[in-house]
Amino acid sequence: MSNRSETEIGIIGGGLAGLFSAIVLAKKGHQVALFEKKEYPFHRVCGEYISTEVSPLLEHLGLFPHQFKPSQISRVMISSSLGSTLKSPLAMGGFGISRYSLDRYWAKIAQELGVQLFTGISVENYQFENDSFQLQLSGGKSFSVRTLIAAYGKRSKLDLLKNRSFTTKRSPYVGVKYHIRMPFPADMIALHNFPGGYCGLSAIEDGKLNLCYLAGREGLRAAGNIEQFERQVLQQNPYLKEVWEKAEFLFEKPEVINEISFAPRSPLEDHALMVGDTAGLITPLCGNGMAMAIHSAWLAANLSSKHLKGELSREALEEQYAQEWGKRFSTRLMAGRNLQKLFGERFTTDLAIRFFGAVPALTRKLISLTHGKTLDPCASI
Repeated sequence: MSNRSETEIGIIGGGLAGLFSAIVLAKKGHQVALFEKKEYPFHRVCGEYISTEVSPLLEHLGLFPHQFKPSQISRVMISSSLGSTLKSPLAMGGFGISRYSLDRYWAKIAQELGVQLFTGISVENYQFENDSFQLQLSGGKSFSVRTLIAAYGKRSKLDLLKNRSFTTKRSPYVGVKYHIRMPFPADMIALHNFPGGYCGLSAIEDGKLNLCYLAGREGLRAAGNIEQFERQVLQQNPYLKEVWEKAEFLFEKPEVINEISFAPRSPLEDHALMVGDTAGLITPLCGNGMAMAIHSAWLAANLSSKHLKGELSREALEEQYAQEWGKRFSTRLMAGRNLQKLFGERFTTDLAIRFFGAVPALTRKLISLTHGKTLDPCASI
């Protein structure tokens, strides 16, 4: 790559939202450059569960990962550290697949479609000027694009450079992920609460399970290290104690991400369209971040294509994206934040589980608030 290059559209970040945006835009005939700071394949801290609301869209685009034989999930179990449990069917359901497999698979498809995929290169900053974006890349290179999609995930130094509002306060949360093997129902996702956090457990491909938990930073600091924290705090929940006693842990060390914030974010920043976790995180308790990433990427890619074809002005592109994003995701994010408040504390969690367990219809209603409608791939935006 020369010191200065240009193309129609740039995408920062090669996760689900970035790759999906790139594929959709390439299929529509656009020139796309995607920048991912890591090299595929690699693991990410993620629940690795995708709601079937986006399955018709994946099938329509030939992106459903059938060859990996993802698990099919149709029910949920929630437990408290005191041992109380709640079980419920998942009306919409979902499937489980690792990001290690799915990201690599979609990256290969993107390249085959002609996407310029730059790995091992980070976007250090971007500026909007003269109706285009100037990207400053690692290594002193630069890149010019007409339209920009930001899909760099939960947190980046770009958030600080752009003074995004959620960066003004430190987040108390840390995310930790493992892959494990142990007997576990392949059709279930379990959400096990412990003091100050909760842990998700669900099947992915190849007989493996994803174990991902959200914990308070202060609790981890008090314990001294992750291993001690898991022993002292997570294993207060009898179901998690059994996991650590029986499971084969497949990573040499866990994947960890700090400063996870669920504070509201803007879907636009300095004229770039924010997608996936970059635009807003739904709490892991709701298990729907991957579907939302795909859905927001679908929205951003289609509107960006209209702009690049001259059907939408930049002002109309930004206005319509912000409106559609709010209409599709704001309620879900707010429901997730409010639902999270019921869990994480020892006794309030136990009380909430007992209460909702006695009112199944209310449980199903709460679950529905954190899920979207099935996405019609042929619907107009």
